[in-house]
Parts: sequence; C-alpha cells; structure tokens
Amino acid sequence: MSYKLPIGNWVAAGVDWLEHNDHGLFDKIGKVIDASTGLIESGLAFIPFWLLALIFIGIGYWRLGWKFALFCAASFLLIANMGFANQTVVTLALIFSATLISLTLGIPLGIWAGRNDSAEAVIRPILDFMQTMPAFVYLIPAAMFFGLGRVPGVIATVIFAMPPVVRLTSLGIRQVNKEQVEAGIAFGCTPTQLLFKVQIPSAMANLFAGINQTIMMALSMVIIASMVGAGGLGNDVLSSISRLDIGLGFESGLGVVLLAIMLDRITESFGVKRPVR
Repeated sequence: MSYKLPIGNWVAAGVDWLEHNDHGLFDKIGKVIDASTGLIESGLAFIPFWLLALIFIGIGYWRLGWKFALFCAASFLLIANMGFANQTVVTLALIFSATLISLTLGIPLGIWAGRNDSAEAVIRPILDFMQTMPAFVYLIPAAMFFGLGRVPGVIATVIFAMPPVVRLTSLGIRQVNKEQVEAGIAFGCTPTQLLFKVQIPSAMANLFAGINQTIMMALSMVIIASMVGAGGLGNDVLSSISRLDIGLGFESGLGVVLLAIMLDRITESFGVKRPVR
C-alpha cells in the first residue's frame, strides 16, 4: 500500500492547535495542580520522617497485624539509612495528588458507566486506549502543555492510573445483586438513594480494589515522570541509568519496592474483612 494515513501529523496538528488556542486554560489547570501537589508535599514534609514512619506502622498494625508493622518499621529504617527520606516524601506527595485527581474523576465515571450501557460503550474503548498506550507517550503532550516539573508528571500519571478505578467501579455497580436493587426500588428508593444505600455499599470491595490498583499504577508512573522533572525517587532511578551506577539503581529501586509493598498491602486491606484477632 503506497498511501499512508498521516495519523501522526493529525495528532501533532491537533496538539499545536490546542497549545495556541487554549486561552490560558492549561496555565490555570497547571497552577491548580501545582498548588495542590505543593500543599500535599509541604504537609508531608512538615511531618518528621520518623512520625510519618510511625503513621504507616500504626496503620499497618491496625489493618494487618504486628508482622506487617515490623516490616513497615524495617522498611522506613532502610529507606532513611540509604538517604532517600526526602525523595520518598516527594514521591508520596506525587502519588497522593495523582490518586486524588484520578479518584475524583474516575469514581463518578465508573458509576455512570456501571448504570448506563451507552456510557459504558463509549468509555470502555477510551480506557483501553489510556491503558495500552505506552506511558512515555503521555509525557510528550504533558510537557508541551505544562512545561517541565511536577505538573506534567501528575497529569501523565492521572491519565495512566485512572482506568482501573473506572473499570472496577463500573464492574462493582453492575455486579450488585439484582434482588437487592429490586428490593430497594420496591421500598421506594429514589435513584440517588438506590446508588448510595444499595449499589455503592455492595460494590465497596471492587471500589477499594480499584483504588489499590490506581495507587500502584500511580507509583509506577511517577517514577517514569521523573523524565520531565517530577522529582522524587524517580530522579535517583533516572540518574543511575544515565550514569550506569548499578549501586544507586538498586538502592533507589529497592526504596520504590518497599514503598510499593507498604501502599499495596495497606490499601488492599481496606477492601477485605479483617479476621478477628
């Protein structure tokens, strides 16, 4: 076939048009995201690292018992010993900011898709595109619209991390027992009451699973987002690659792994019933 569709040119032209006709919209969005992320980072930085560790240890003991609490203590001691305390705080701020935006947008979309077949038919292929497009590609338009720094990192992370919570929220709503829904309608529930008193409580396990997956994907993406200056542990990972420093690469990667395990186990525990101890 001699003719090639100029898809890349169309996309580039669309991005250029948005860049030149946004009338300050992206600047306003960037300022809001930068301010919120900076506020979260300042709040976490204000807390001494040992107190942040105690918070994780306390939650770990509450949700998963003394063994996991001991693991959290050892993890934070190791992270501090390797000199990654400040980078860990920055990474947590980026994760929390991106996750908050993802949940704010994703949960309502998931509820809408779960209750409306037409919405599901439109949203599902968009989610497929968001999840399968290589993560590095999101950094290009994000950097063009918002410059370098944590804002494009958060934007790219939101795009990459939001699909799981939308999918699992929609799945949870659709898997609610039909008898429960019919009983709610029979007792005179309005659509809003049916949603908040029947469907959402019944879908909480899926909802927390979506939150867990969103946090995990956000963590993986903020490491990649260091390429546009997002900061955090990703900077050390990127630096180790550019300098071929296997020691720094292993240490920074180990910090990411420990943080991922703690966040994964803690958030996962909220989606299941705890055994009586």
